[in-house]
Amino acid sequence: MADTLEFNEIYQEVKGSMNDGRLRLSRQGVIFKNSKTGKVDNIQASELAEGVWRRVALGHGLKLLTKNGHVYKYDGFRESEFDKLSDFFKAHYCLELLEKDLCVKGWNWGTVRFGGQLLSFDIGEQPVFEIPLSNVSQCTTGKNEVTLEFHQNDDAEVSLMEVRFYVPPTQEDGVDPVEAFAQNVLSKADVIQATGDAICIFRELQCLTPRGRYDIRIYPTFLHLHGKTFDYKIPYTTVLRLFLLPHKDQRQMFFVISLDPPIKQGQTRYHFLILLFSKDEDISLTLNMNEEEVEKRFEGRLTKNMSGSLYEMVSRVMKALVNRKITVPGNFQGHSGAQCITCSYKASSGLLYPLERGFIYVHKPPVHIRFDEISFVNFARGTTTTRSFDFEIETKQGTQYTFSSIEREEYGKLFDFVNAKKLNIKNRGLKEGMKQSYDEYADSDEDQHDAYLERMKEEGKIREENANDSSDGSGEETDSSFNPGEEDDDVAEEFDSNASASSSSGDGDSDHEDKKPAKKAKIVKDRKPRKKQPESKKGKDPNAPKRPMSAYMLWLNASREKIKSDHPGISITDLSKKAGELWKAMSKEKKEEWDRKAEDARRDYEKAMKEYSVGSKADSHKGERSKKKKKKQEKQVKGKGDKKGATSKSSSSKSPAKGMSDSFKSKEFVSSDESSSAESKKEDSEDEGAASPPPSSEDSASGSD
Repeated sequence: MADTLEFNEIYQEVKGSMNDGRLRLSRQGVIFKNSKTGKVDNIQASELAEGVWRRVALGHGLKLLTKNGHVYKYDGFRESEFDKLSDFFKAHYCLELLEKDLCVKGWNWGTVRFGGQLLSFDIGEQPVFEIPLSNVSQCTTGKNEVTLEFHQNDDAEVSLMEVRFYVPPTQEDGVDPVEAFAQNVLSKADVIQATGDAICIFRELQCLTPRGRYDIRIYPTFLHLHGKTFDYKIPYTTVLRLFLLPHKDQRQMFFVISLDPPIKQGQTRYHFLILLFSKDEDISLTLNMNEEEVEKRFEGRLTKNMSGSLYEMVSRVMKALVNRKITVPGNFQGHSGAQCITCSYKASSGLLYPLERGFIYVHKPPVHIRFDEISFVNFARGTTTTRSFDFEIETKQGTQYTFSSIEREEYGKLFDFVNAKKLNIKNRGLKEGMKQSYDEYADSDEDQHDAYLERMKEEGKIREENANDSSDGSGEETDSSFNPGEEDDDVAEEFDSNASASSSSGDGDSDHEDKKPAKKAKIVKDRKPRKKQPESKKGKDPNAPKRPMSAYMLWLNASREKIKSDHPGISITDLSKKAGELWKAMSKEKKEEWDRKAEDARRDYEKAMKEYSVGSKADSHKGERSKKKKKKQEKQVKGKGDKKGATSKSSSSKSPAKGMSDSFKSKEFVSSDESSSAESKKEDSEDEGAASPPPSSEDSASGSD
C-alpha cells in the first residue's frame, strides 16, 4: 500500500463556504492546502479520534474529529474512493472509517447533542444537520426559545444568518433547559466579549484601510479598533499574515495585517488592515501585566516596559500575540535603490513590493499574490507612452492583475528578480530545466530564517554605531555651505554694475585680461520664408489589387456562419477564440486544402499586381510630361511679364509730365498720404532709373510715337 494519498479539487467546509484545495494523507497525518488563501491545515495522525464517510451535495465527504474536539470536513470525493480511504485509515491511523448517512425525513423535531465544537440535530441515530459553534456570533434566549446568530460569510452568495430552537419545558426542578442550552452554545461559540483590561493601548494610529484614525486596544485573544464612527473586533485566529514594508520615501513604514474572514463596514469588505507610521515617531510602552505573567505568556518575546519606534512596538506586540512571522521585503532593490516599485493598479497609484515568496501591492486596493498561485507573468509595452511598461500577472485560477505605468529603468531589475524566482514569463516562454521549486503543501509563510528579526538586529547595530560616532563629537557638516560673498563672479551679467563699468571704461583698458566685455545685444536676423511642407503621401489607390488572404482567413470566412449557428448568441471575441481552437484541432489534410486555395489566391494577386504596375508606370510618365509642359509655359509667361515691366519703368522716367497728370494714374500709383514704405519704394525706383543707361534715339522716337 502507498504511504501517501493525494486528492485534487477537494472542498473544505469552513464557516458555511466551500474552499477548494489539495488534500494529502500520509503516515504523519492529514494536510490540506487552501488554493485561495494558501493556508495549510495540518492534522497529526495521533490527534485523530474518528473518521466518518457520508453522502453530501458534492458527491461524498469525509468528516474528521480530533481528540481536542475540532471537526474538519472535506467534500468532493467519488464513491469509488471509499475502499482506498478505508484501507489507508486502517493501516496507518488504526481507525475504522464509519459510514453514516444524513437523515432526509424532513422532520423539524429531534434531539440536540453537543460534541466538541459541533451542535448536532439528530432524529433517532441519524444526524439531520450540524452547526459548527465557532460560526455563532450571538446567542439570545426567550421564554422557551434559543436564537443563534451567525457570522456573515462573504464568499457565499447566500448566508444563513439565524436559527431558532424551541426548547419544551421539563419537569426537572432547578434546571432551566433554555439556559443550559445557551451555556453549552456560548462555551464554544465565537462570541467576542471585552472582559478585563487591555494589555496595552495605541492611541490615534493612522489607518489607510479602513480609512481614519483608530485607537488599537490589544486584548489577549482579539484586537479592538475603536474609531469615531466604527468599532472592529478582530480575533487573532483570523489573522493570516503580517507585513512590515518601508515606504519609498524612507521616512514612513506600512504595517499590513492580512485577514480571513475580512472585517466589514456596511457593504465594504476589508481583507487587509493597513497602518501607516512615521519612522521618527517614538513611544514608551508599559504592558498591563506583571513581569511574571509577561515572562510566562510571551517567553521573552515581550517585556513589561519597552521603548522605541512606534512601528517597531506595534509589530513586536502583534507578532508575539498572533504568533506569526513578520514578512519584510527580500533582496530586491529597484532602480532608485528602494525595495519597491511605483506603479498603478485600477487607476490608483501605489507601491508593488517583490517579496521572497510573492508580491504585495499597497494600498488601494491591497493585493497579495503568492508565487505558488502564479501561472505566468508578462512584460507588456505601456499603452500611453514608451517611457513605461506594464507588468501582468495571471494566476492559476485565471485572475489577471495588471500593474501599469512602471518606469522603464525598473525593467532590468524586475526581470532579473522574476527570472531568479523561476517564474514562467509569457513573452519568453518557460526555459528548459526551469521548474517551480515550491512545495505544493508548504505554507507560503514558512521561511528558513526570520527576515524581520535579522533586520531588527542590523538596525540595532547601526544605532549603536551612530551613538558611538555622536559621542566622539565628530559631527561636522559634510555639505559645503553657500557663501556668495566669498566667491568671485567669473562672468559679468547684463544686470551687474561691473558689466556697464567695464564696457564704458574706454579702449585703453581693453588689453587687460581680468576685465571681460559686456554681453552683446542679439541681432535679430530677418526670418527666411518657411519652406513649403512636402505634399502628404498619396493614399492607397482604390484600383490596386487587394492582398490575398491567408489559409486561416479563407477558412474562417467560409466557416463563420456555421460557428454562429452552432453557438447562437456568441460574441465576436468568443467566436474568434472558438475558430482558433477549431483550426488548431483540424487535421493536416484539411489544412493542406486551404493552403492550396491560399496559394492560388497569391498567384492571382501577383499576376494582377504586375498588370497594375505596368499601367501605373505609363500613367506616371504621361503625368510627368504634362507637368514639364505646364512649367515651361509658366516660365514663358513670366518672362514676357518681366519685359513689359522694364519698358514701362523706362518710359515713366523719361516722361514725368505724363506721370504728374491727374487724368492718368498707373497701376503702381501710390497716394501721398500712404505710409513711408511707399515713399521708400518710389525712391528705389528713381535710383534704378538714374542708374540705368539713357535710351537711344530710336527708342525715344518710338516712345514719342
